[in-house]
Amino acid sequence: MKKIFIAATKQNDGKTTVSLGLVCNFQQRFKKVGFIKPIGQRYLEEEGLKIDEDSLLIEDVCGIKCGLKDMSPIAVEKGFTERYITRPDKKNIVKQIKNSFSRVSRHKDLVVIEGTGHAGVGSVFDHSNATVARLLGSKVIIISSGGIGRPIDEIVLNKALFEKEGVKVLGVIINKVLPNKYEKINSLVRKGLERKGIKVLGVIPYNPMLSRPTIEQILEETDFKLLCGKEFVENSVSQFIVGAMEPQDAVKYIVNDSLMITPGDREDMIMTCLGCFREADDTRLKISGIILSGGFTPDQPIINFLQKAQVPVLLAKQDTYTVATTIHDLTVKIRPCDKEKINAVVQLIRGRVNFDTILKGM
Repeated sequence: MKKIFIAATKQNDGKTTVSLGLVCNFQQRFKKVGFIKPIGQRYLEEEGLKIDEDSLLIEDVCGIKCGLKDMSPIAVEKGFTERYITRPDKKNIVKQIKNSFSRVSRHKDLVVIEGTGHAGVGSVFDHSNATVARLLGSKVIIISSGGIGRPIDEIVLNKALFEKEGVKVLGVIINKVLPNKYEKINSLVRKGLERKGIKVLGVIPYNPMLSRPTIEQILEETDFKLLCGKEFVENSVSQFIVGAMEPQDAVKYIVNDSLMITPGDREDMIMTCLGCFREADDTRLKISGIILSGGFTPDQPIINFLQKAQVPVLLAKQDTYTVATTIHDLTVKIRPCDKEKINAVVQLIRGRVNFDTILKGM
């Protein structure tokens, strides 16, 4: 049985996205592919169990049926670390991970193991990614985001910790490379890492669509309330605009799929948004949604206009700056219903990653 452990140099390098793309493409080469995320930090309640959301995504999208609890044996819930430091129980964690992996890998041709963050994450409870990779006897692929100097530095640092645990790094995948810098980074990062004895298994260009949240995701991650437009919450957001300027100035910044954030008492800004239509379709607004900040609810005539606008409108009690900061800091995760994003990921990984080299090195 083949197996590979997927780690990253830091959060939001695209580890889950790459793992999803790898699993989907491995399924084209192997009949039975398994998946496990031994330690998960972002989990959901599913049938009374705490299951990492990445395991749920892989199960749903890829149709992998390994038993959800086995695909996500350790959920780092609130208080987990404090309890462990007070009463450490390393043997129990080892037992859970090994038993789950044994069941997940049974009769499989290949198993993808997704780590949590960089090589050292989990050290506080004696189970860093490097330790777990050694425990499961797997080689590692490190994911890093686009650049030259910083990614190489971080990859070398992570490789050192894996090697300290006796784990071989099979190679790296550089993700989220800006298209206008792709050729330069692709060339230099390969040369730079080759000097360090590290194989580059793929260089993936940045696709902005993958980072776009939907209005529904914003609702899920915040305490904002939906005022109207429930049937349009799947609208995606290409950029957000803070409507603190004069309406005639704001118009210059409104592009297709913009999210407008403006105080609820700025009726002039709200009406300006409702007058901005797409060039190719004068029946669709440019904006994909509006967030009314400050806890202000517009007067009924304005609400009537909003209800007819066919865009979702959210109410936030926070001030405009806080709302904008919250939206900016959102972590956008791919969901099973994001078919367009999933197809884009599968095609990106298929076209930019050297699967033959990966399989040969396992």
